[in-house]
Amino acid sequence: MFLGQYEHSIDEKGRLTVPHRFRTLLENGIYLMPGLDGNLMLMPYEYFQRISNKIAKMNMADPVARDYMRQFFANTEQVTHDDVWRVLVSQNLRQLSHLNSTAIVVGSGQYAEIWSPELWTGQLKKLNDPAASAKKFASLNLADE
Repeated sequence: MFLGQYEHSIDEKGRLTVPHRFRTLLENGIYLMPGLDGNLMLMPYEYFQRISNKIAKMNMADPVARDYMRQFFANTEQVTHDDVWRVLVSQNLRQLSHLNSTAIVVGSGQYAEIWSPELWTGQLKKLNDPAASAKKFASLNLADE
């Protein structure tokens, strides 16, 4: 499971080091794609396959489904790591996610997210507001069954 927060630099070639704790989870393949909040998503092969299979079953006649398919697949990249576990984040993905020389890599359970420090600071402000969080998460059923 992808857990924790890690700050890593992005070198002049656009390479980002994968946090050590995430490496075994990504041994079978790595996919990078735009997230839904201005971030990037870093997915292991197995999780990407589950999500892409669900998307492939969407109704192509539905214009909203087609837009989502385009959004999901058009900017998704399968990447490999080098010997020191750096992955190349393309210029396109860096621009879409406002990444420059530093990234915050955040565990999100089945995948990881890559944030610019500025956008991550904004997310933390939202997440660390107790009243807003209580209201927002009240509808989630987190009780044991």
